[in-house]
Amino acid sequence: MTPTSNLVNRIISSTIAGLIAVIVGFTSSIALIYQMVIDLGGNVELASSWLLALGLSMGLTSIGLSLFYKVPILIAWSTPGVALLLADASNYNLNEAIAGFMISALLIFVSGITAWFEKLADKIPFQLASAMLAGILINFGIEVFNQMNQQPFLVISMLFVYWISKQIIPRFTMLSVLVVGILLSWQLDLTNPIESSTSLSGFQYISPEFTFDALLGIGLPLFIVTMAAQNLPGIAVLKAHHYKTPVSSVMSTTGAVNFVTAPFGCYAINLAAITAAICMTNEVSDKPSERYWAAISGGFFYIVMAIFSGFLMSAFSALPTALIYALAGIALFSTISNSIQQSLTDNRYLEASMITLLVTASDLSLWGISSVLWGLILGSVTIIIQSALKNN
Repeated sequence: MTPTSNLVNRIISSTIAGLIAVIVGFTSSIALIYQMVIDLGGNVELASSWLLALGLSMGLTSIGLSLFYKVPILIAWSTPGVALLLADASNYNLNEAIAGFMISALLIFVSGITAWFEKLADKIPFQLASAMLAGILINFGIEVFNQMNQQPFLVISMLFVYWISKQIIPRFTMLSVLVVGILLSWQLDLTNPIESSTSLSGFQYISPEFTFDALLGIGLPLFIVTMAAQNLPGIAVLKAHHYKTPVSSVMSTTGAVNFVTAPFGCYAINLAAITAAICMTNEVSDKPSERYWAAISGGFFYIVMAIFSGFLMSAFSALPTALIYALAGIALFSTISNSIQQSLTDNRYLEASMITLLVTASDLSLWGISSVLWGLILGSVTIIIQSALKNN
């Protein structure tokens, strides 16, 4: 294969991975973000503005950080964060919510410049990080087969395309799955009509209203869930793929950007985990040092989608749920298998890794702590107890 053809294939595979990562990321939470805006007293135009601010923030930081560090650093919005906000939105107004976003962003920035979060992350064994990642992703893989109950022909067809393309045209596997999924959805009349919209989204500034309730009810919980359920898994993804990233610099950058754009609806941005993993597979490139172009591609598509967020809110809602879930799960098959394999590379951590994986994949939310954090805690406790008893 000539150098030119290698370059073309790399560009195409990186573009495909970036596009799929962004599609999966956007479709997973657009409905939640829209409902959160409505519950806080906003409207459709404000929801489009928030998506615009989020998309531009994620796109520019993904491109800038990936280019600077030559590592696939994909930035995403906090899906657990929006779920948290949605559950409590009726207790606050828009101005208090914006203040909460800014407080959370400031705390993330401080955690970056003080480096305490990076020091904590460096003490996590590689095997536990891989197990946690597998626990996060495994439910997405399982969901592929759950969706067969809803749309068996569509999902099975997408699986067959995946199996065949993986062997014949591995670099274009997910593009083939995406195209076939959309065509079949259209042929099976599973798509909804798209409401035409030619107007572009615009920014809407909302002044913050700093209150004690905004601090305790929005700022602190949003900060904790974003760091524990998003940034920590994001670091796990990078570790599992053997990337060394200055975590503190990334935290301070995302915190600063988040703080500036929060009054326009950027509630929380952080390291991506699930969608970032799509940009780190062998399908992107056989050379890990070249995979950062997939994250740059994702950043570009974030910006494009942000500009047309008003139209895209309608377009994404037209796709069947089965297609979105199946696409996300299939895209992560190789990452799930690699993560499980890597979590079992050291006999000293076998049981701890198993516990981390199972707890992370569970619905445990004891005392308001997510299963992701519980998985890491219980896995670490297992190692500590085993080491202490062995030494005695």
